[in-house]
Amino acid sequence: MEKLIITAAICGAEVTKEQNPAVPYTIEEMVREAKSAFDAGAAIIHVHVRWDDGTPTQDKERFRVIMDAIREACPGVILIPSTGGATGMTPEERLQPTELFPEMATLDCGTCNFGDDIFVNDMPTMRAFGKRMLENNIKPEYECFEIGHLDTILTMARKGQVPGAPMQFNFVLGVPGCTPATPGHLDYLVKMIPAGSTWTATGIGRNAFTLAAAAIAMGGNVRVGFEDNLNLSRGVPAKSNGQLVEKVVRLAKELGRAIATPDEARAILSLNK
Repeated sequence: MEKLIITAAICGAEVTKEQNPAVPYTIEEMVREAKSAFDAGAAIIHVHVRWDDGTPTQDKERFRVIMDAIREACPGVILIPSTGGATGMTPEERLQPTELFPEMATLDCGTCNFGDDIFVNDMPTMRAFGKRMLENNIKPEYECFEIGHLDTILTMARKGQVPGAPMQFNFVLGVPGCTPATPGHLDYLVKMIPAGSTWTATGIGRNAFTLAAAAIAMGGNVRVGFEDNLNLSRGVPAKSNGQLVEKVVRLAKELGRAIATPDEARAILSLNK
């Protein structure tokens, strides 16, 4: 199997310090959490940004400052800014970080229930996001929350509406209202992706490490972090994103997978081509 790429989603848009005091808001806190994950073995940092009071934002300059600070603290790290933002944001707001020409960015693959909210990604929005990433030479990480999302994005790729092969998928399973985080659902999705694609599994909440173990065993990659899960184990809050990454590294060691460096991850993800 190829080496394991670990992504750390260090803050998301919804989690708060009331839920876990280590959730980062400020620039300094974001750098601290990114470095903790990077030092533990994460090759990729998935970046949402917040104002200092914790309010989620897609402000381009906030992204610029935070991403530059993370790059300085974590030499060579791959940064994947979010174009999902937070529920209720307009497509124009959400697209702001693509103006910074990152090597990768997320592209959400369809509308879905998101707890009590609706996360809107209609076809015109997705076509606009695909067009921007084609124009700015950004490799998308395709975020699939539902099984139907995969078919939608593959159809768009065939039509040239979004970047095509080699494609990188992130199967985000276990969001309340979406596809449950089971190894069976993950196995189905992985079997449906085109040959030569790469994929990552993200389990939400208590499903984080169950899905991580399944992904490691299946030859895929893993995302963990405060965006997805705040606990190291049931009832035990993680003290940092680095602790969550360390747990994945231990699982990988038990299952015989070596950990990819950022440069190795770039080669696996075809970012140098």
